[in-house]
Amino acid sequence: MAFCEKCGVQLKEGAQFCPNCGTQQSSFQEQQKGPYQNQGQNQYQNQNQYQNPYQPPMQDDVSQNKVMAILAYIGILFLVPLLAAKDSPYARFHANQGLVLFIFEVAGSVILSIVSGAFWGLLWPLGVIFSVLNGLIWIFWLVLVIMGIINAAQGHTKELPIIGKIQIIK
Repeated sequence: MAFCEKCGVQLKEGAQFCPNCGTQQSSFQEQQKGPYQNQGQNQYQNQNQYQNPYQPPMQDDVSQNKVMAILAYIGILFLVPLLAAKDSPYARFHANQGLVLFIFEVAGSVILSIVSGAFWGLLWPLGVIFSVLNGLIWIFWLVLVIMGIINAAQGHTKELPIIGKIQIIK
């Protein structure tokens, strides 16, 4: 079992780059060394080894679509990355998280508003309880939105707690 040297995410067997932060793994670098690479290197070659301008594809995708991923968590704006960055796995991941979050918020608010309204007319103490429950769900939703925006801004593809495993957009 391998873990990323930079961020600690678990890696698949033989992974060249971390799927979370894009860092090239030293185990892959060791495999790529030729039999003469350590013998007779001059100073320029040693310095150039760490100045590789190549960025892995995932890192490019993250840097180009970070704003799209952030927008995915702001209500119906989850549609923006779906339409504007449809070929980006990073943007699609966050668009899916935003869609699930949007559905959760709308469905939860509608159901609890109907139930609390019905109970306000019949048994007002139950109406109060459901109104408080609706407020708590709204606060939970707001926390999930903030978590999603922070993850997207930092370039992570972490699933949101509880609802993050639901995949609607593939």
